[in-house]
Amino acid sequence: MAVPQIAAHTAKQMVDEGALLIDIREDAEHARAHIPGAYHVALSRLDPELLAGASGKTVIFHCRSGARTRAHGPRLAAGAGKSCKVYLLEGGLEAWRAAGLPVVTEPGASPAPGRVTRLAAGALALLGAILGVLVSSWFWTAPALVALFWAAIRLSRPAPAGAGSQDGLPNRPAP
Repeated sequence: MAVPQIAAHTAKQMVDEGALLIDIREDAEHARAHIPGAYHVALSRLDPELLAGASGKTVIFHCRSGARTRAHGPRLAAGAGKSCKVYLLEGGLEAWRAAGLPVVTEPGASPAPGRVTRLAAGALALLGAILGVLVSSWFWTAPALVALFWAAIRLSRPAPAGAGSQDGLPNRPAP
């Protein structure tokens, strides 16, 4: 079942008329930037019980670019329940921002931990390759170790956390 997508201005109008806007991004992403008044229910913790307060309402889900909501549209619609009208914000937070609609950003928020880790691993691999060419071939072990380290991290990721009670309805966060 395909879930209909709506443009940012249409979503804003629907929210002004009482629709619920739900941000499905993870906690760190939501902390860096979010739409004022949107509820936050991370996709990794999505549970139909968390959305029980949305029964019979219009619900609009959004992520950063719209890709996650499109990929999980049927799951989101099922989580909201049959009594809800469900829509996806086309283009996500990026489209909302591009439309000139309000977005709360945290200037001191740190970048995503995964992004920092990838940046550090890439820098170490590059440094090892450069030193391997210029100084000693022993430095070629640095890129190999980075690859092994990265594979170990990818294989040891924990399963998504269980549902948390603070992210659900009916309490709307302060803008």
